[in-house]
Amino acid sequence: MTVPQWINTLDTPYLLIDEAILKRNIAHLKNRVESLGGHLRPHLKTLRTLEAADYLLADKTRPATVSTLAEAKAYANAGYTDLLYAVGIAPAKLERVAQLRKRGINLHILLDNMAQAKAVSDFAQKHQQDFSVFIEIDSDDHRGGIKPEAPELIDIAQQLGRHFTGLMTHAGGSYGCNTADALKAFAKRECDAVRSAKSRLEASNIHCSITSVGSTPTAHYGEDFSDITEVRAGVYTTFDLVMKNIGVCDFSDIAMSVVTTVIGHNKEKGWVLTDSGWMALSRDRGTASQGKDFGYGQICRTDGSVLAGLCINSTSQEHGVIELTETYQPEDFPVGSQLRILPNHACATAAMHPLYHILLSDGSHKTWQRIMGW
Repeated sequence: MTVPQWINTLDTPYLLIDEAILKRNIAHLKNRVESLGGHLRPHLKTLRTLEAADYLLADKTRPATVSTLAEAKAYANAGYTDLLYAVGIAPAKLERVAQLRKRGINLHILLDNMAQAKAVSDFAQKHQQDFSVFIEIDSDDHRGGIKPEAPELIDIAQQLGRHFTGLMTHAGGSYGCNTADALKAFAKRECDAVRSAKSRLEASNIHCSITSVGSTPTAHYGEDFSDITEVRAGVYTTFDLVMKNIGVCDFSDIAMSVVTTVIGHNKEKGWVLTDSGWMALSRDRGTASQGKDFGYGQICRTDGSVLAGLCINSTSQEHGVIELTETYQPEDFPVGSQLRILPNHACATAAMHPLYHILLSDGSHKTWQRIMGW
């Protein structure tokens, strides 16, 4: 690959996204899910820019997922009308949700306990406000949600009344898988959990109009979405090293990297020093518990070719340390030369950068501004 000159002239460290790989990743999952009878509700939190949404959504009425109300407001201001705020609602945030809904934005919220449900119904009654609420189902003992068989499922839905819309689950436990069979089983478990919960609700004469499942691993390994309303995924747009270890992607599918400059050597220790510390890469060490530990990120040349065995082994705030293997010498990395670092967790690394630099398919360059705030 010929490296465009501009890549080597920008101040480092900076976040780089390869548009061609981004487009390929997006098209692949869309086609896959639709071929299995499902529809995507993409999670916008990984890139969190208005520009990225244009790649993910055919038009502004299509369903999308967000992780903060700041995102919801920014996308609403840009004309997007169907947004799922996929974090359990804090009662103090209901006023902000109500303001967006009064503007005609179909902003859905999420909860998993009676205290939240009562807060929603009390606010709705007091302010004559309608809401659209998803109940979170725990399909894998990973984080939040209630079990499909839990008695309180019916009670919560009844408490919500007309504000109840659907069920949502996220199989975050799938991040612990590393075989195709395990991922397929997790995807089935995820879908079966909401199917079971929906069946119980409908047996109690409670209509459930939407069933929402998803994680990047299960979206890529699910085998039947025909009776599932929507599938959510986020990090698939750029992928990362955690996804590489799980087996969802390869190095060549990772569209995000941090461009860094070599700023020195410690020849006694066999170290190369870079200007990319945890402020550029994040502190996320998601690969540390996986089969292959990539430190704080895999080292590549500026053309994207992987330098096997080299990673950012340690960081301070603004410094990165590459511990050289016997294959390499400090002289292979002159001071002033540049490298690319593939991230452990794309969402966390992107969050460290207010501005993204985009390598367009024709080799030219543009920038995207990250949505900030909570």
